[in-house]
Amino acid sequence: MAQRTLPVIQALRDTAHRLSSQAPYQWGHMGSCNCGHLAQTVTRLTKAEIHARAMERYGDWERQLTDYCPTSGLPIDATIDEMLALGFTRQDLTHLERLSDPTIRATIPFERRNALRHNQRDDVVLYLRTWADLLEGELLAGIQLPTLLPKPSPQLALAL
Repeated sequence: MAQRTLPVIQALRDTAHRLSSQAPYQWGHMGSCNCGHLAQTVTRLTKAEIHARAMERYGDWERQLTDYCPTSGLPIDATIDEMLALGFTRQDLTHLERLSDPTIRATIPFERRNALRHNQRDDVVLYLRTWADLLEGELLAGIQLPTLLPKPSPQLALAL
């Protein structure tokens, strides 16, 4: 699962927000599909730039992630590098394209979970928001706050 960091959570929330605000969505387009939208958020590239990078090698996002090589020099691998550097894994991105991560899906109510379609904008938004909520919950659960003692009042200090 992706790293539990604020930048990862923010990237998921920003992507969900952009998609819910009617950004162009087309599952069959490498720059405006599920991974393409997350790539736009992370890299600040346009959908056309991401699509052009992906077309330099054969295949959809799943194939691109399988064939990924950090030393290939291919622009799509540089795009994937940025996503991995932020804290996503190749498996995360493969799951995103099909909305298939079992941990994320398990937190979606049963009826909605079984009706998810990987190429439907609203389902992608739900998946991204659920993923962000899950990571945020795990991040917050791991934070230990110190026990804070009350600061002595000035009058109490004078009495001592």
